[in-house]
Amino acid sequence: MALPVLGTREDGEGSVQVHLDPEERITGAQVFAVYGKGGIGKSTTSSNLSAAFSKLGKRVLQIGCDPKHDSTFTLTKRMVPTVIDVLESVDFHSEELRVEDFVYTGFNGVQCVEAGGPPAGTGCGGYVVGQTVKLLKEHHLLEDTDVVIFDVLGDVVCGGFAAPLQHAQRALIVTANDFDSIFAMNRIMAAILAKSKNYAVRLGGVVANRSADVDQIDRFNAAAGMGITGRFPDLDAIRRSRLKKCTIFEMEESPEVKAVQDEYLRIAAMLAAGVPAQPGRPLKDREIFDLLGYD
Repeated sequence: MALPVLGTREDGEGSVQVHLDPEERITGAQVFAVYGKGGIGKSTTSSNLSAAFSKLGKRVLQIGCDPKHDSTFTLTKRMVPTVIDVLESVDFHSEELRVEDFVYTGFNGVQCVEAGGPPAGTGCGGYVVGQTVKLLKEHHLLEDTDVVIFDVLGDVVCGGFAAPLQHAQRALIVTANDFDSIFAMNRIMAAILAKSKNYAVRLGGVVANRSADVDQIDRFNAAAGMGITGRFPDLDAIRRSRLKKCTIFEMEESPEVKAVQDEYLRIAAMLAAGVPAQPGRPLKDREIFDLLGYD
C-alpha cells in the first residue's frame, strides 16, 4: 500500500499525545489493527484472520495488546508470557532476551506475541506497544513478515491504546448489531480518523460479528460513511472453536464451519489485495441515540 504524505498537526485536542519515533515504524509488511467493544470477538476475529492469511501463504505476526494476554491462545493453545513479563524478568535489559522468550509459533506458522499491558492504574499502553515493536525490530523479526495484525484492547481509545494505529495502514472495527457495540465503534472510528491526520492508517471497514441481522449496523454505516467488510452470524461453530482453543480452520469440517472458513479467507484475500479506505464520519452521541433502535 502506498503511504500518504504525513502531516505535522496534533491528532487530538486536550489529550496526551503519544508520538511514534519514525525509526520504530513498521515497514515492509501490511499492518492491520483490529478494534471493537470489549467482548465483541476481536481476538477470535484476529486469530482466524491470521490463520486465513497464513492459508494464503502469507508470513503472519499477531500482536495481542491487552493485559488479559489471551489474543493468541487459539493459535498457540496456551496463554503465553507477555513482553512486559519477560522484560521484567531481565530487569528490562532487552539485549538479554532471545526470540523464543517472547515469540511463539502458532497454527500454520503464525508468529504470536502478547504485548500485555501496564500495571493497573499506572503506565501507558502506548509504551507497551512501543517496547514490543522495538524488540521485534531489534531481533529483525519484521523483515520476514508479510502481515502484522494488532489485536487491541476493547473500546479504550486513549492515546496509548491508539498507538497501534500509528503502525497500521488499515484499521478494522468489530461490532455486533446492538447499540453499545455501535456506540463504541463510533468512538473508535473517531480515534482512527484523528490518527489519520499524521499517520498512514485509514478505515478499512466493519466486521459484523455475532449478528444474525445487521439492520442497525447498516443504518449507522449509511449515516457514517462506512461499509461491512465481513459478516459472521452468532454461530455455534465459532463458539466451540474458542472453547476448544483452536482456530475455525482446525474444526471438523461441516457446512457451517466451511462457510466461516470461506468468509475469513475472502476477507484476508481482500485485505491482502489492498482494500480501499472508507471515508467515515463519526456521529455525535445524540445523533446515535436518535438514529438507532427505531423503525
